[in-house]
Amino acid sequence: MQPLAERLRPKKLDDYIGQSHLLAEDQVLGRAIRNDQVPSFILWGPPGVGKTTLAQVVARESDRYFIKLSAINSGVKDIREAIEKAKKQQFFDQPSPILFIDEIHRFSKSQQDALLGAVEQGIVTLIGATTENPSFEVIPALLSRCQVYILNHHSTEELDYLLERALEKDVFLKEKNIVLKERKALKMYSGGDARKLLNLLELVVNMSPSDDAELIIEDKLVQKIVKENLSLYDKGGEQHYDLSSALIKSIRGSDPQAAVYWLARMLKGGEDIKFIARRLIIAASEDIGLANPNALLMANTAFQSCEKIGMPEARIILSQAVIYLASCPKSNSAYMAINKAMQAVDQQSNLPVPLHLRNAPSKLMKDLDYGKDYKYAHDFENNFVEAEFLPNGIKGQMFYDPGNNPAENKSRQHLKAMWTKKYPY
Repeated sequence: MQPLAERLRPKKLDDYIGQSHLLAEDQVLGRAIRNDQVPSFILWGPPGVGKTTLAQVVARESDRYFIKLSAINSGVKDIREAIEKAKKQQFFDQPSPILFIDEIHRFSKSQQDALLGAVEQGIVTLIGATTENPSFEVIPALLSRCQVYILNHHSTEELDYLLERALEKDVFLKEKNIVLKERKALKMYSGGDARKLLNLLELVVNMSPSDDAELIIEDKLVQKIVKENLSLYDKGGEQHYDLSSALIKSIRGSDPQAAVYWLARMLKGGEDIKFIARRLIIAASEDIGLANPNALLMANTAFQSCEKIGMPEARIILSQAVIYLASCPKSNSAYMAINKAMQAVDQQSNLPVPLHLRNAPSKLMKDLDYGKDYKYAHDFENNFVEAEFLPNGIKGQMFYDPGNNPAENKSRQHLKAMWTKKYPY
């Protein structure tokens, strides 16, 4: 028997749950699918949000031949064979087939290069699925030929609906006397992953007594079954995103002992070293930032070194970087500053640039006072002159507040000495 998640996989767009920001009738991808004008695109999102399902739905809605490859076990030869199949479909005057490539981020440059001609010539409509940022893992030439759509975790309401639909529609579950009394544990362990949610529901049902008595699903029952069957529920007991979260939080919490332990867990679980290294780069800027700007250099160098060296030696490079980042003083001031600034832009997005800050490459612009009264800081003592650099409407607003650490305390004193009247450093 197929797993519950497979039995309930939607066949039509109207049955697809979630991603309304893309698939609603007034959204670009939703319109494209309904009008059968689907471009090549890449779906980027975490596991279990419907990437494969959406690709299959697109093929059915447009009545197109569907070719599926997995980047884990496919090579250039498989790509060429798929393209030849697609050409035969065109010979019979059929629309270009959907070529779906799961985990496209695992394809090498040469494998991705092999797709370019077929995509550009319209021999196939490519749909790629990835859990990794396409800008890092997909070559620019292929990325420029595809739209990129971001899929999100399912909401609590959508997970509730999935559970209700499973009990009502599944041919096996609806025959059982199941009462879903509590759902918190089911949703918590799923982490917004629809496939994991349905598989867990099926596991709970299968591991419970199979008599005709009423099966009451409560949080305690779910927790007990998950603990007893962790390897069935989550292969190897290694939860990709949970381990990553534990690593980053240990670094943020300045605990190198815990950080290097979680690194070891990820490496032992076969985690992609580039996935780890990218997250170290983010942590170096988000959690350490200006408290030690060298942290970003360390993390970036570690990423480049891991690309060159590979495993098993890359474990040493990652260990060095993880221990260094965990041992650094911490500051999220840069992270908070850009968040505040972007919030200000959202609230007042069209504030004009003050005239004295505008570029004036032509006489007309100079006549319109572009650049007039701009004071060149290097012409003044200590390379500083007090002037206004923010637009009207947000003058004097503080976005960056230096953190409480030796490096930024020094910056705070420097900025306070200059901006004695304007900013309350």
